Amino acid sequence: MAVAINATKQPLFTIDERVGMIRSSLGHEPNIEVRSFGGLLVDFARDVGASLLIRGLRAVSDFEYEYQMALMNRHLSPKLETVFMVPSLDTTYISASLVREVARYGGNVKDLVHPTVAEALRAKLGTK
Repeated sequence: MAVAINATKQPLFTIDERVGMIRSSLGHEPNIEVRSFGGLLVDFARDVGASLLIRGLRAVSDFEYEYQMALMNRHLSPKLETVFMVPSLDTTYISASLVREVARYGGNVKDLVHPTVAEALRAKLGTK
């Protein structure tokens, strides 16, 4: 699993915190490696020997951006394939910004994120 350092976003958690939460959420899955990267995804994929990207689409509005990105990645690295996956109906509406907003105002996020993430949100935001 690749965790991007995105200079255009202002994440609540540092890259190391995000990687740590993902690792904690996955438990001790021996088949999953979590790594952060900066720069182009195609370069990271090449460095780790990946030939397939799996991207999530929550809504139709995500598709245009993700499609453009997939086409650019294909242009930059023609052998790198992109597969899109859609979420279950009960998680389609969940986004990081919505979860942050709920958590910021003390709302219950335990059904929206892994318990490790819920606890990190409480600690970071100083909420109950």
